[in-house]
Amino acid sequence: MNPQRLAAMLALRLAPGLILMLFLLLSLSACGGDEPAAPPPAPQAVTAEAVGHYCGMALLDHAGPKGQIFVKGRAAPVWFSSVKQVFAYTMLPEEPKGLSAIYVNDMAATKADGAADPQSWVDARQAFYVIGSAFIGGMGAEDAMPFSDKARALEFAQAHGGRVVTFSEVPEDYVFAQ
Repeated sequence: MNPQRLAAMLALRLAPGLILMLFLLLSLSACGGDEPAAPPPAPQAVTAEAVGHYCGMALLDHAGPKGQIFVKGRAAPVWFSSVKQVFAYTMLPEEPKGLSAIYVNDMAATKADGAADPQSWVDARQAFYVIGSAFIGGMGAEDAMPFSDKARALEFAQAHGGRVVTFSEVPEDYVFAQ
């Protein structure tokens, strides 16, 4: 028998089985897919019980923007008394990586006295940050200033120095500088 004819006959015999196997694999992969992602938890109000993860101090006792991170599987957020601490938590290898939401105070919604509105939150990954400005945060050191509006961030940088960056552009050496 001719080798080409033999190959053609084998292909015809195997084709239905291969098609069936491919169909089953595709069906199984569709059944075992991930559940639709649940919406992220809403930001929580800062209360007297909210204490900073790293400093253990009451958040209401400190001026300046703060942050909260929700870790998957936990109902309560992890609180931070400064925005730099929020970035540190996301960068440090020993901290949890399954994060469902990250929020920071929106400095575009400041009070008349210029203080952060403790109940005005923005998704940290969508915010614009002024880093390297003259602003001194609640922990007594320069801190990143988060804004939901890029134009407001640029205005702040013009008035107080610094530069505007996104969440993913915040440099590690800025976060961990002494």
